[in-house]
Amino acid sequence: MTMTQQHRIGSGFGAHSTAADVLDGIDLTGRTVLITGGYSGLGKAATEAMARAGAEVLVPARRPETARNALRDYAEVAELDLADLDSIRIFAERFLDTGRAIDIVIANAGVMAYPRERIVPGWEAHFAINHLGHFALVNQLQPALRPGARVVSVASSGHFLSDIRWGDPHFDHDYDPWQAYGQSKTANALFATHLDTLGVRAFAVHPGSILTPLQRNISRAQQIAQGWITEDGRQAAGFKTPAQGAATAIWAATAPQLDAYGGAYCQDCDVAEPATTEDMLVGGVKPWAVDPDAAARLWAMSREFTGLDSFSADRVSSPDGDSDVA
Repeated sequence: MTMTQQHRIGSGFGAHSTAADVLDGIDLTGRTVLITGGYSGLGKAATEAMARAGAEVLVPARRPETARNALRDYAEVAELDLADLDSIRIFAERFLDTGRAIDIVIANAGVMAYPRERIVPGWEAHFAINHLGHFALVNQLQPALRPGARVVSVASSGHFLSDIRWGDPHFDHDYDPWQAYGQSKTANALFATHLDTLGVRAFAVHPGSILTPLQRNISRAQQIAQGWITEDGRQAAGFKTPAQGAATAIWAATAPQLDAYGGAYCQDCDVAEPATTEDMLVGGVKPWAVDPDAAARLWAMSREFTGLDSFSADRVSSPDGDSDVA
């Protein structure tokens, strides 16, 4: 497999573009969009923007009543816990029973800087929720993906912090919450890299630096030390709004310019350049997050952990809707 070329394509948008900017003139009437974590932070901004563009938006939520209160009439809400394979299966079965098709999946939900925690059957929480839960969800929803559907995996420049720990992905030794988060973000990127080779157009995105409830596990003192907020509690300069943070995922989900760049890692509403520094604020993408061999290896590992792989060659269509099988 070859690596997707990572270079800017001149989208016409940038770091300050909002979700509304990238959807200007785009009519999503008749499209069904599924957004995990779509009731908080940048996920909520994406939900509202997609709904205003005419899409029917479905938001699976671990706390469905909270989601309904947050979204009012913007979206349909259903119960789903990405940390629970049974919950994922039940959600997917109920959706498939409706006979509806899905045009866009934005795998946005996630956790950051969790204290050491295990998810049944012993998976590390970041890897389980941020990656394996979405792997299981997309695999089980595969029959509903319309030909030409796009899947957008919300990664992060946090992938700078860790490649996949192939020998110890669940941190049985030397647990560090930031490395665990970083590994899960690398996994999010590699998931898109390999999924795109299996017949579903997929992209990974870095939304930028945004202060949202994702940082709920990080103390005020730590946020000040990181330079995220000032001593008096104000947001530091350089952070995006949720609407700006949602823009890259929405652009990746809808931009015709990306048709030829399947599997790409994107940031600031464009294809990202390879990272040339260790500065996560500058961003870019590290080679381990777009390596096709590593992506295939992670897919096999994820299949082993979850017992799922619905994207066999005889069941999927290519991104333009034509069968991959002669």
